[in-house]
Amino acid sequence: MGERLALIYPSPVVFVLGSVALVLFLVGVLVVVGHYYGGSDADLVGWQPTRSPQVEAENEIDDVRQMIEAQNEMRARRGAPALDEGELRREVAAEEIESLEWPER
Repeated sequence: MGERLALIYPSPVVFVLGSVALVLFLVGVLVVVGHYYGGSDADLVGWQPTRSPQVEAENEIDDVRQMIEAQNEMRARRGAPALDEGELRREVAAEEIESLEWPER
């Protein structure tokens, strides 16, 4: 059978078809193993978060505070009044509502 296959197809074609078949087989095996794996995706790759959710929330709060301070410094140079967090939240909420009312902008 091998001799007959070699006579029908040239050697490079058999090599290419064999390579493609091998890659497809390996991808299929990975898909099947991933589908039937009982753990989570994070367990599969051994991923652990670098920081706790509490530290992440504290970092976000600190970032917002720093951004408000930087904006207030720039507003003070222009002579504009300083923003507090409540006013900033109202402005963001108003812009969100406006963007929902006019989605093509």
